[in-house]
Amino acid sequence: MLLQNKTAIIYGASPSLGGAIARSFAAAGAEVFLTHKRIETAQKVADEINGLHGFAEAAEVDALDADSIVKHLASVKQKTGHIDIIFNLIGLKDTQDIPLLEMELSDFERPVHIAMRTQFLTATAAGRIMMEQGSGVILSLTATPGGIGYANVGGFGPACCLIESFSRNLAAELGPYGVRAVNIRSAGSPDSRPFKEALQNPGEELNSFFQKLMDDTMLKQLPMMEDIANTAVFLASDMAAKITGVTIDVTAGTTAALNYKVTKIPFSQ
Repeated sequence: MLLQNKTAIIYGASPSLGGAIARSFAAAGAEVFLTHKRIETAQKVADEINGLHGFAEAAEVDALDADSIVKHLASVKQKTGHIDIIFNLIGLKDTQDIPLLEMELSDFERPVHIAMRTQFLTATAAGRIMMEQGSGVILSLTATPGGIGYANVGGFGPACCLIESFSRNLAAELGPYGVRAVNIRSAGSPDSRPFKEALQNPGEELNSFFQKLMDDTMLKQLPMMEDIANTAVFLASDMAAKITGVTIDVTAGTTAALNYKVTKIPFSQ
C-alpha cells in the first residue's frame, strides 16, 4: 500500500472531490484526518471510510484561522507522532461568468484573499512540523486558468496562478529539509458536485458548454475525480520522492494547447 503508516490531513473534506481523495488515501493505507468548517460535512466522509475498514477522523477546523489550524495539527501529531501529508481543498467562494470590466472589486478579490490566506496558514503551520521531522508532502489544487488565459473566471484565475507560484516557492524553501510541495492542476470533473448540480437542469446551452470543455482537451474527455485522487496518492507516496516544486497537469492536455480544432478521424482498415 503506497501510503501505509502515513498520516494525511485534508482541509475542506466535502463528499465531492475532497471525499474522493480521502477515500483513495485511506485505501492506500493512510490514516486520514478530515477537516471542514462544518464537522458534519467531514463526518459523512469519515463514516464512509471507517465503514470500509479504513481509518478516518473528522474535526471542525476553520482553515482560514491560524489558531484553529495549529491546534488541530498539534492534536493529530500527538495521536500519530507525525504529519506526512496535507492537502488544502477548501472552496474559494469565487464569482465567475462576469467580465472583469463589469465585476465588483469585492467579488474579484475574494477568491484571491481566501486562496492565499488558507494556503499560507495551512502550509506554513504543517511545514514547520514537517521541517523538524525531515519529511512531508504539501499538496494543493488549481484548475485550467492556472495555466492559460481564461475569460470570465474573475479572481479565480489569478488565485490559481498564485497558488501554483506559492507551491513552487514553498518547495524551494522546504526542499533542503526533505519536505516536498506539489500542485495538481485539474480541469473540471464531470462527476464532481458542481457539475452534477449543473446537470440537474440540462439544456442545449449546458450541453454545448460541456461539449466545448471536452473538445478543448487533447484526449476529448475530462478528468474524473478518481483521476485526480490517483494522482494525489502517487504524489504523496515515496514513489514520487523526487518530485517537488512543480504543477502536475491533469487537464487531459487542455493547458498545453486548446484542441478544439482537431477531431477524431475514423480509422479505415
